[in-house]
Amino acid sequence: MPAKQFIMKKFLKIKLGLIFFFNANININLLAQAPLVFDVENRTVSGCVATAGNTSTINTFLPDPFSLNNGVRVSTFNDWTCRRNQIKSEIEQYEIGPKPSKPVNVTATYSGGKLTVTVVNNQQTLVLTSNVTMPTGTGPFPVVIGMNAPSGQLSASLFSGVIQIPFNHDQVVSYGGGAGTINAGDPYFKLYPGTNIGKYSAWSWGISRLIDGIEIVKAQMNADPKKICVTGCSYAGKMALFAGAFDERVALTIAQESGGGGINSWRTSQAYTTRTGTNIEKIDNTNYSWFKSSMRTLNPNTLPHDHHELIAMIAPRAFLALGNPGQVWLGDESGYKSSMAALEVWKSMGVEDRFGFDFTGGHNHCSAATSQNNSVTAFINKFLKNSTTANSNIRINPSQSGFNLTMTSVINWTTPTIKYSNTVTDLNVINLPLNEIGINCYPNPFVSELTIEAKGDFTYQLINQFGQILKSDEAFGKVILSNIFDKGVYLVKIIQNEKSHSFKVIKD
Repeated sequence: MPAKQFIMKKFLKIKLGLIFFFNANININLLAQAPLVFDVENRTVSGCVATAGNTSTINTFLPDPFSLNNGVRVSTFNDWTCRRNQIKSEIEQYEIGPKPSKPVNVTATYSGGKLTVTVVNNQQTLVLTSNVTMPTGTGPFPVVIGMNAPSGQLSASLFSGVIQIPFNHDQVVSYGGGAGTINAGDPYFKLYPGTNIGKYSAWSWGISRLIDGIEIVKAQMNADPKKICVTGCSYAGKMALFAGAFDERVALTIAQESGGGGINSWRTSQAYTTRTGTNIEKIDNTNYSWFKSSMRTLNPNTLPHDHHELIAMIAPRAFLALGNPGQVWLGDESGYKSSMAALEVWKSMGVEDRFGFDFTGGHNHCSAATSQNNSVTAFINKFLKNSTTANSNIRINPSQSGFNLTMTSVINWTTPTIKYSNTVTDLNVINLPLNEIGINCYPNPFVSELTIEAKGDFTYQLINQFGQILKSDEAFGKVILSNIFDKGVYLVKIIQNEKSHSFKVIKD
């Protein structure tokens, strides 16, 4: 080989290697934000002591969401995962009772427009059935689970292009017209007899089993289980909030007019009534079938947690709260203060655009105002439909006579910076030309289709700039990806022979 040709070939080889190495570094930056959703119902972290705190100390401020129960403050994403599990334990112990983990025997079918999920535990069977509203098109489609209605109490038109599935809560435990009683004959108690719970524990468990079913039949339904929304209003707004907080597979939680026991913190609700004399839903007058009856006697100022932390359990996933300050019982001053405190957790992770609230008033209970429908649309477009232009920085304060929205009596802690340690840094990211590792990805940039080639079997993922997995599957030899709608930068991750390779692609 002539010397000039040899030098040119080595130069091109080095240049390709440097390009791929540079792209690998970009990939790390792309995934620096925390994921929009997770693969499991509840993540844990090794070495975390997730026992609940005690009620021995009076604290009129909202508890520090960044303080672990040993006094150490959260500084890493793993720390937050541990703190989240501590909050979960505290809510279970003092408010709703334990939410059981997924039983071994969960099966599902989808036929004739009906989703059926069968759960077996304690040699007893519970069956969930939902009539599914399916959009037209090719999919895969995002999913909304509405509390007791296909889209909750929001207009179905807001969820165009989204599979709509009702969670029929009486199939787990009965609502009973809101009566404060537990029916021991309800289906849930056949699977878990003698358990001391509030209905929100059982209902959130049931929603998780519905999500199990969606995952099982996702191919038949053409559903995308990475884009699941839960929503409901009033008591069902609380239900949606608990569901989203207790299941990390939910990408978007919309809590509509949830009031006391929902987004409102118990402390700020009590403080509002003490200051104004106006009675709103509080820890001493809520429904004691929804919550444990023992909660009635608790002093809210001694709880080791509060509901700003229930909201914060959703972080870093997307959350939208809708209020209605003219509905006095809702106590939206409390809901606003609790939401503002919870927002600090999203701020700590640098993802505050995933958190919104709209306290527009002047409408009937559970009948969203026009601005609220617009807020919902923005969150749906961004977090279920991957829009890069939707504005989710929504902060519409309540405007109501007598409200005091100052936060000085609510927060006495500071907000740290929580850096997400992304998985790309743990991969076998290399700086070799693609052809030297047996992988080819073309064209790059691409317009409509992207072809990935590798030798033999491989697993691939296509990830957008927000860290959301858009496509994940197995292939042999070659796969062609299409229906990648938005222009921009994407990460392709290929796993083969226990090694992972990641590289950047661009859609023009």
